[in-house]
Amino acid sequence: MGDNLAKIQENIKYLKMLSQKYPTQEAVATRIINLISYNSLPKGTEHFMSDLHGEAEAFIHILNNCSGVIRAKIDELFRHTISSDERANLATLIYYPRQKLELIKQQQSDMHDWYRVTIQRLVELCRHIASKCSRKKVRRHIPEGYIYTIDELLHTNYDDKDKEQYYDSIVNTIIDLNMGDDFIEAFSTLIKTLAVDRLHIIGDIFDRGSRPDIIIDLLIQHHSVDIQWGNHDILWMGAACGNHACISNVVRISIQYGNIELLENIYGISLRQLALFAQSVYKDDCPNFIPKEVDTERYSESDIKLLAKMKKAISIIMLKLEGQTILRHKEYDMSDRLLLDKINFKNQTVTIDNVEYKMIDCNLPTVNPEDPYALTDEESSIINNLELSFKQSEKLQRHIEFLFSKGSMYTCYNSNLMYHGCIPLNEDGSFTKVKLDSRSYSGKELLDKAEIIVRNGYFADENSSEKKKGLDFMWYLWCGKNSPIYGRNRMATFERMFIQDSSTWTEPKNPYYHYINFEYTCINILRDFNLNQHNSHIMNGHVPVKTKDGESPIKGNGRLILIDGGFCKAYHKTTGIAGYTLIYNSHGMRIVAHQPFTCISDAVKNNVDIHSTSTVFETMDKRIMMSQTDIGITNSEKISDLKLLLSAYRMGAIKQPENIDLEAHSLL
Repeated sequence: MGDNLAKIQENIKYLKMLSQKYPTQEAVATRIINLISYNSLPKGTEHFMSDLHGEAEAFIHILNNCSGVIRAKIDELFRHTISSDERANLATLIYYPRQKLELIKQQQSDMHDWYRVTIQRLVELCRHIASKCSRKKVRRHIPEGYIYTIDELLHTNYDDKDKEQYYDSIVNTIIDLNMGDDFIEAFSTLIKTLAVDRLHIIGDIFDRGSRPDIIIDLLIQHHSVDIQWGNHDILWMGAACGNHACISNVVRISIQYGNIELLENIYGISLRQLALFAQSVYKDDCPNFIPKEVDTERYSESDIKLLAKMKKAISIIMLKLEGQTILRHKEYDMSDRLLLDKINFKNQTVTIDNVEYKMIDCNLPTVNPEDPYALTDEESSIINNLELSFKQSEKLQRHIEFLFSKGSMYTCYNSNLMYHGCIPLNEDGSFTKVKLDSRSYSGKELLDKAEIIVRNGYFADENSSEKKKGLDFMWYLWCGKNSPIYGRNRMATFERMFIQDSSTWTEPKNPYYHYINFEYTCINILRDFNLNQHNSHIMNGHVPVKTKDGESPIKGNGRLILIDGGFCKAYHKTTGIAGYTLIYNSHGMRIVAHQPFTCISDAVKNNVDIHSTSTVFETMDKRIMMSQTDIGITNSEKISDLKLLLSAYRMGAIKQPENIDLEAHSLL
């Protein structure tokens, strides 16, 4: 008693503040009961995805099927009662309710009976998935307008004969009021929401694929998501903030992959001035700059030639702007990327690492050999107008704001560490020290400092030194030596464009990618991030796993999972699959390898799911409970505080206020 009183007196100011939220003993007790019971539930399912690269349709499908979780739950519940085709049909209905309903209405003669059976199945499935959720959580996620009815359906005792007519009345009324479609969609949304407690996106939403905007719009609507920035994300973030080197890279890559509609039609960024300039300056064809991924059904031969000229024009602007950035920042240690001043225009060669190479294209009319990194007046006008367009794009700015609000360099969640690229290591496996400002940083400190600089590039006052440094640093993170989200020694863009010798195209990986095969390296990294638990893991993206060559995504004796399996179509030939995702639930972890997705219309019409192979690589001896998660640990701390407050009430150290407005306190 004496110890408790002393603790109450020590924390009396905090307890009085806490009593404002819980003004009665009953309110405190109710909250304690809620928290303790919540902590006794099984841990929710976490879903990990990486390197989406604008592949919206594949992302939508995997998001909808929760990497096979939905179909697995359907099979688990209905395997012995309905056929495989019916289960596939039900799964597709949940993935795409509106589209599937249109087809079903064309095929079914008795929709009333179909609605009744389908709603009953959805109720059963939803109850099955919600069995490890609190009733409060389920109610919170029921779509607005359906809370009362769905809550009643979910918590009806179907064995109670007295309630049988009540239940049938609810379902029949839904159908008679022509609300069947709406309720099916509401149930489908709820099922998908409850199936995954948390979604983790481990970087690279942008580039290559054509619709990253759709992906971000869906992520904005998601109930629980975090994002670890990839180097392609940082590139777009820097461009949206106005960094010229980032802008020129974004435009070049968009042209390279035939995605100019994304810039012009989706984000409202006009490329007309660039097109006119390219047409005027580069009168000859530019065969070495033909975009990689161009839809020949949409683009004519003359269009493709114009795109090649535009790509060359913006590439030269980019090389100049990158050179200016490198010259401003000696600490980046990227002088080896200053190549425009190494060109011998007379001999049409370039010297790289003291070796002279023949250039396949030396027609660079805007490059002044006396001052190769200076923009011409026309080039300056182009990049300045592009900056204005990027900054004034309402949709782009909204998307970038979301990346800043939900994103970070890394995330620690439930004892696991997530980041996109790497922790830079030296050749001997030790942490690389990278000089930023006046001191050097490595490991966790490096990522923490990098995030501060990036956020300054977005939030610092316009024209401040912090703002300018942050903007340039975003470009460095995109491609710089020792950048933790790039992970290579150099980006050989110049060599790929101008040198035929492919040996110059190599982009050596950081030693990190060798050392992650060893468990001790992974443990050292986890310890640096204060994650010392025996079940801690690193979830990593960025570098595609070459599954077709026998490479495994599981590294370091299971301590690190590399989940970039080539989500992007451009990587399918390299990896042999169409991406990895990871599922972490109360029973353990399993990695899912996905085959290429056809299209949503095919999935809706023919119940075509992504063919996926699931590998369980870690099973828990005992089921993980919420008390063992980050939220559960926080809840335990709250329980201790509330128990102390309850003691303070009972001992009279804090008086229960009179005339309490009980309706104002929802917990009562």
